[in-house]
Amino acid sequence: MNAALPAADAADPPARQRRKEARPQELLDAALALFVEKGFAATRSEEVAQRAGVSKGTLYLYFPSKEELFKAVVRQTLASLIAEGVELAEQFEGSSSELLATLMQTWWERFGSTPAAGIHKVVLAEVRNFPELAQFYNDEVIVPADRLFSGCIQRGIDRGEFRPLPLHEAAHALMSPMIFMALCQFSLGACPIHGAVDMDPASMLRTHLDLVLRGLEVRSA
Repeated sequence: MNAALPAADAADPPARQRRKEARPQELLDAALALFVEKGFAATRSEEVAQRAGVSKGTLYLYFPSKEELFKAVVRQTLASLIAEGVELAEQFEGSSSELLATLMQTWWERFGSTPAAGIHKVVLAEVRNFPELAQFYNDEVIVPADRLFSGCIQRGIDRGEFRPLPLHEAAHALMSPMIFMALCQFSLGACPIHGAVDMDPASMLRTHLDLVLRGLEVRSA
C-alpha cells in the first residue's frame, strides 16, 4: 500500500500565485541588468520582459513605461537604502565618526559591491537626455543622500567632535569616492587592462574616511 502523500500546507499559496507575486522582482532584476549592460536609452521594454520570462503585456501590468521601471529600480536599490540610513542615524548612539564609518560600510556591502552600483554609470551617462529622470534622481537620491551625510556632520559639530565646516561640501566630499569606485567597477574595472592597480574597495573606503575624519575632527591648539 502506497504511503499517503503529505497534505499541502494550507498557508502556502499555489505555485502560480507564488510566480505572480515574484514577477515584479524578476522584472526589476532583469531591468537592472539590461540598464547596466546596454544603458537606459538602448534597453527596450520587450527585452526586459523577455529576460524576465514574461510577455510585454505582463510587464506593462506592473510598470506602465520604461521610465517607471527605471524609477522602481532606483527606489528599490538606492532610495530605500538611504531611507534605512536615515533611520539608523536617528537611533545611533556611538560617535559621529563611527556613524559615518557604519553608513559607508553598509553602502558598500548593500549597494557598492552589487550589480546595482552600475546605476551610477547609467545616470551620469544618460540622464542629461531625460530631464524627467534627472529631476527624479535628484529628488529621490541626491537630495536625501546629501541630507543624510550633512546631518551626520552637523551631529558631530553639535557634539564637539567635528570642527565647523560647510556641510554640503563636506557631505559631497565624503560621498564622491563611493560613487567613483562604483563607476570604476563598470568602466575601467570591467576591462582587462595590463598593469592596472588592483585596489581593494573596502580598504579604499577606510583610507578615505580616515583622511576625511582627520580633516573633520577638532584640532588641538
